[in-house]
Amino acid sequence: MATMALACLMRTAVATARVHRAQGFMTLAKQMTKAHAPRTQFPTLSPLRCGTAGIHTSVPRSHGGFEWKDPASEDEVVNIVYVARDGTEHPVRGKVGDNVLYLAHRYEIDLEGACEASLACSTCHVYVDDDYFDLLDEPEEEEDDMLDLAAALKENSRLGCQLVLRKDLEGMRLTLPPVTRNFYVDGHVPKPH
Repeated sequence: MATMALACLMRTAVATARVHRAQGFMTLAKQMTKAHAPRTQFPTLSPLRCGTAGIHTSVPRSHGGFEWKDPASEDEVVNIVYVARDGTEHPVRGKVGDNVLYLAHRYEIDLEGACEASLACSTCHVYVDDDYFDLLDEPEEEEDDMLDLAAALKENSRLGCQLVLRKDLEGMRLTLPPVTRNFYVDGHVPKPH
């Protein structure tokens, strides 16, 4: 019986981790094993049932909300240019701290991001102009792994979901590759929420 309850907890942890990627699976799993702890220990959590064991999960939140806000002052402004697959240039007024993927969603640039920045796909693959490529932080190993799956990979390829604007990136040009590889459903573009 305890094994079934633990299996149920782990299945729920995995499902919930998909929704709450930012918390990470291990942290979430640790919280869920404390299912019998008093409710006061988790004041902002809502109950979820799995068989007879009570489990608590946090409320889902939307992604990219920061990018939908305009800069508070001109000191925060970072102007960049997205170059679409057809060569059309889209100048965008971003701000320090904006994520390139979510900023593209705000301005309806065709940069997909199927995994919602969880480093589980390469659909936000972009080419960074050489003048700016060396200014970027080195990619983490997980980003390199996903870039290995990207179609039309180049030396200046990066994942847009891992690029955060800074003042020294003023004028950066990001070119969308001719194709992307989406293992979710080819042709389907998820809408930001």
